[in-house]
Amino acid sequence: MKTILIVSTLDTKGVETFYLKDKIKALGKEPVILDISMMLPQGELRELKAEITPDKVVESVGAVYKDFLASTERSKKTAIMTKGAAGIALNMWKDGKLDGVIGIGGSTGSLMATDVMRALPFGVPKVMISSTAALPGMSTRYIDIGDIALIHSVVEISGLSDILKNVIDRAAYAVCGMAEAASVQISKGSGKKISLAMSMLGPCEQCASTVRIALEEKGFQITGFSAAGIGDRAMEAMIAQGLFDGVLDLAPGAVMEHLVGGMRDAGPERMEAAGKAGIPQIISGCGVNHITPPKSKYTEDHKTRRKYDLDKFRTWIRASKDEMVKAAGVFADKLNISKAPVRVILPLKGWSSVDIPGSATFDPEEDKAFTTELRKRLKPEFEIIEVDANMEEAAFAQAIVKNTLELFK
Repeated sequence: MKTILIVSTLDTKGVETFYLKDKIKALGKEPVILDISMMLPQGELRELKAEITPDKVVESVGAVYKDFLASTERSKKTAIMTKGAAGIALNMWKDGKLDGVIGIGGSTGSLMATDVMRALPFGVPKVMISSTAALPGMSTRYIDIGDIALIHSVVEISGLSDILKNVIDRAAYAVCGMAEAASVQISKGSGKKISLAMSMLGPCEQCASTVRIALEEKGFQITGFSAAGIGDRAMEAMIAQGLFDGVLDLAPGAVMEHLVGGMRDAGPERMEAAGKAGIPQIISGCGVNHITPPKSKYTEDHKTRRKYDLDKFRTWIRASKDEMVKAAGVFADKLNISKAPVRVILPLKGWSSVDIPGSATFDPEEDKAFTTELRKRLKPEFEIIEVDANMEEAAFAQAIVKNTLELFK
């Protein structure tokens, strides 16, 4: 029987949680409640007991439950409970005792439950019933890079009205149905199609599309990720999970963005997972020679730099020569950890559709500062290949395809 983990706070959502449990049981699954309450339940809620109680969660990370209850530091208590619950959930999955997870809660409950969900690998069914899903900025915090289905309850999760029961019923059907789907298959070493992760962005979309179609015709499986920050982070996490045999990193601009505080920043670990996993990488340069600091944080220097307006909301600013040199050093440090082949393939006539003759930000001479520094710092066995074309031209896409086929014979 499939096991569905229910993450909830019985001290505030006990009645609603047990209604959800009964519904999942009626649908032929085995529900297990993981109680992440931070206070002792009062009144009739004291009679409701979870399979995994809060004291077990707290003690799983070495904390003392009596001290936990006595503490008035809410943020500290939240961190302890979340860490413990995430560890328990992950161990259940590793032991084959978890086939899906569902949470129910308001703001704090949703934040904690979705943190637990994101500790689980991609492909594990995850559903969150939240009364605060529509609050500005909250849904992105709940989902982040997780494959979480977020259900807005609309009404408060307080008492079992027919309307709330309907919401819970639909969520129960959702997670139980998801649990019946086959788990994501890892291709590595299985004899199936070679599976590649590919970063992409609007200004190199033509290149990415051409490469994908050509490689799919050769029997590859390509999974694209939008390199706007969140997508990059998701790609890194899924590479670390072991879902890919290699990486086509056409748009690694988030590495530069992390250095300058740009809006496409994907954090300090961008472009490291493949090297640690020991899988081949092809790296290009879309977005690397442009930065996107928030307009509210433009410095006087930013205001005077060459710019390209993608649309009325987004502006790309030309990266400085010093920024390009610094970024090249970071690229080299990240790529040099790899024990698998690495090829850096850069176009000589612009690194994106933004980067073309006539554009205010087109500057191949400054791009050379990046390439020169990278040649100095990169391991000699890792090739740097320059193609006499713009990134969006067919010749460049053909070069990417040719080198991919060589790396994955």
